Order: sequence, then structure tokens, then C-alpha cells
Amino acid sequence: MPIIEISERDILRSTIVIPSWYRVRIESVGQKPAANGLSTNYPIEGTILYDADSGDKKFTGVPTPSSWQFNSIAIGMSVGFLRALGVEIVPGMKVELKNAEGKEIDVFIENDLYEGRQVNKINHKYRVPQATQV
Repeated sequence: MPIIEISERDILRSTIVIPSWYRVRIESVGQKPAANGLSTNYPIEGTILYDADSGDKKFTGVPTPSSWQFNSIAIGMSVGFLRALGVEIVPGMKVELKNAEGKEIDVFIENDLYEGRQVNKINHKYRVPQATQV
């Protein structure tokens, strides 16, 4: 039988957060073909640091939803993300998404239903990190 090891991050991944603005550290930005093979997905892995409005650390360490990604067909969904990182967007520009790694951003995380169960969801609402009393 296979032996698996479950990390603290694995356990926290199932935590349902209260919908709010969260300060998130971007851990990694990947690239992989979409399931249909016609486009490219750019999955983002991040970690909640604290509630960006109140400073509450109740959900510190909770990973961002695994569904957080951009797709090459709808790359315009990344504009708010890039602006929140301080990138000035102009038509025709090229951006290396990997440069977001290690940076912090304020992200609104909400709840949704997926296959009948409640999950966290990032619906592409971003803002420049604001001063927070932590």
C-alpha cells in the first residue's frame, strides 16, 4: 500500500474562510496546458497571511483555492491582479507572471459550492495592499 504524508498545509487546505479581503503571499505561478489542449492555464498558489481589513490572523497559513488561475484565452482576467502588484498595464505589453512569486497582494476570497460542497473561491477581485493594523 502507498504511504502518504499529510502536511499542516494539506490539513489547512480544507479550511473554509469567512468571505473577506485577505493579504496573500504568492508562492508560485505555474504554466500547464488546459484540459482541452486549446489554451494554457497559469495556476497560482498562495498563502493567506491575515485579513487585510481587520488584521485578524484566524486564517493565517490557509492556502488559496486550488482553482485560482488565469487562462490564455481570457488573459484579461489577470489585469486587476497585475495592477494590484503595481504593474502599469498598456496594450501589447508582455508580462512575466513568475515575477509575482514572493509578492503580497490583497485578494477577495469568497465561498462557493462545488459538487455540493462548500469551497473557497477567488473570483478575480484584487487590490493594492493597504496598511493594516496587525
